[in-house]
Amino acid sequence: MYDIIIVGGGPAGLTAALYARRANKSVLVIEKAVYGGQITYSPKVENIPGFIELSGNEFAEKLVDQVLAQGADTEFCEVTSIIDGDVKTVVTDSGEFTAKAVIIATGAKHRMLGLDREEQFVGNGVSFCAVCDGAFYKDKVVGVVGGGNSALQEALLLSDLAQKVYVFQNLDYFTGEAKLVEQLTAKANVEIHLGCVVTKMHGEDELDGVTVNEKGEEKKFDLDGLFVAIGLIPQNDAFSNVLNLNAWGYADVDESCRAQTKGIFVAGDCRSKKIRQVATAASDGAIAALAACDYVDGK
Repeated sequence: MYDIIIVGGGPAGLTAALYARRANKSVLVIEKAVYGGQITYSPKVENIPGFIELSGNEFAEKLVDQVLAQGADTEFCEVTSIIDGDVKTVVTDSGEFTAKAVIIATGAKHRMLGLDREEQFVGNGVSFCAVCDGAFYKDKVVGVVGGGNSALQEALLLSDLAQKVYVFQNLDYFTGEAKLVEQLTAKANVEIHLGCVVTKMHGEDELDGVTVNEKGEEKKFDLDGLFVAIGLIPQNDAFSNVLNLNAWGYADVDESCRAQTKGIFVAGDCRSKKIRQVATAASDGAIAALAACDYVDGK
């Protein structure tokens, strides 16, 4: 039995493992896909404290090496449920593991358009974060897909960097705040296309354009980059018995990272929060780990 099991090997989960091991707790990190999470899609990252520039993969490797050097155990499998009790049982597709406390750090994945070759272009012209990647498109031509607050904020940020910003919204109206719409429509370098669906992505190794269907008419746009902002999908379905989930599926957990179920903690993008960045995920990981350590110690 472990002191703490961490579900998820992104920045939140790995930071939690680091802090828990530094507190001399036995730790198991369970990851179903790839260590690093969404950050691994970014070929260049410039907003991680301590690094002028590195790739998402490099950052993930450094985190994993650091956690392994501290003595954490790892398993590659998918967690299907958590059974609550004085001892928590973490059920996976390859067996069961037990712990005194569990930190859920499964993150949220970006909702994608579902187009051919879309995944190939992620990190090669397709991005999900203007704060992270917008500077790479200074004085270039970009598109933004979406019409909610996130898409409008992405487009506004990009309008201060890019030469031209196209906004593609599938509805005939924006669903974001009126103030954001007003600010965006006032931008001279922003061109808005409503009732418009992106149907194809073009390019060889990197994206160089898209085809859209705008109210029945097909149009081609040459682009240097495309920012997809149509929402996130939190990875919490398997934990609804130990977490209170809000209407969007996020864990309804505050900055303390303590879930309503004793001995369960939540860190990173899978919890309800305003800012989802590597730095805030790492912060959650530290907070959740220290809270879990106190729980294990009976404090």
